[in-house]
Amino acid sequence: MSETPPKRLISLDAFRGATIALMILVNNPGSWSYVLPPLEHAKWNGCTPTDLVFPFFLFIMGVAMAFSFARRLSSAGSLKPLYKKIIRRTLILILLGLVLRIYLSWDFSTLRYPGVLQRIGICYFFASMIVLHTRLRGQILWILILLLGYWGLMTLVPFPGKGPDPWAYGHNFAQYIDNLILKGHMWKPDFDPEGIISTIPAIATVLLGYLTGQWLRSNRQPYEKTVGMFVAGDVLIVLALLWTYWMPLNKQLWTSSYVLYTAGIALNALAISYWLIDILHVRKGVRPFVVYGSNAILAFFGSALMAKTFYKVTFTLGDGSRTSITGFLFGHILRPVFGNWLGSLVHALLYIVIWWAILEWMYRKRIFIKI
Repeated sequence: MSETPPKRLISLDAFRGATIALMILVNNPGSWSYVLPPLEHAKWNGCTPTDLVFPFFLFIMGVAMAFSFARRLSSAGSLKPLYKKIIRRTLILILLGLVLRIYLSWDFSTLRYPGVLQRIGICYFFASMIVLHTRLRGQILWILILLLGYWGLMTLVPFPGKGPDPWAYGHNFAQYIDNLILKGHMWKPDFDPEGIISTIPAIATVLLGYLTGQWLRSNRQPYEKTVGMFVAGDVLIVLALLWTYWMPLNKQLWTSSYVLYTAGIALNALAISYWLIDILHVRKGVRPFVVYGSNAILAFFGSALMAKTFYKVTFTLGDGSRTSITGFLFGHILRPVFGNWLGSLVHALLYIVIWWAILEWMYRKRIFIKI
């Protein structure tokens, strides 16, 4: 496949920004008791719109890797500088994730080791090593190894407590391993959705994004690229739905069928974005998403830090009761005006507006935080 010099895609920035904005929306309701169904994760098996957010971000990271790696490799005589960049970025992502977990609690004895940023860092590292040392055929082979290998681990490996359904909560191999290694340092006492074994197929999500990025870098015509993404996306969705007869869609276990399903939807979404923004040059309403996409990690980390501060920092009201900043904003300002459900949604939308204002100022000043 012949390739052209890397060119920044506005559609990719907009897609990344929309994903981060949605991530902030679903993470910051006024009350977790009043979350609209589309903004909730599936209880176990299944896939809601919210369950698309995290895999979309990993997929987008893979697409961006195809462009950034090509640029760095073309300007470097060896892989050593790139290795340093990859290791540095991996460690920073993991460290930022741990900072989010320990912030305002400062209790290392119960520190949750896994997390969203930690998984992003680990997937970035292993996907990087794979794409730097394999070609297209090897990358496809690695995707198959990761997805089929994960399926084999979950279904074939015996362990104490294994039940007839290898995907059931409390009776799956991933949960068993996490309890052996991470006990006392997980999201729940006995489970973590960003655990060790379930990170294996998440690497394949990044690799599928990387292959998409390589497709976008090729010399093919823009409309051919668009059609190719639609076709590939639909094929992945069909394969995923067929695989659900043996392996359910499950975000918390990051099942292989879930990888194909979410990557398929991501391909379709990126194809639409690419067609509208980079081919038809539609720009109206795009800028806020580009602004979010220009400082994506900062937006995620900063909004999470703000949310934790607003939940943890409390003060005394006039009646002597104590409340958090979030509790006061939702309970005393938004809920009386909008009601429970709409007030909770408006609270999340306020986070999006606040961070858009911050990021818009940074965008105007050409301040971009890169790691």
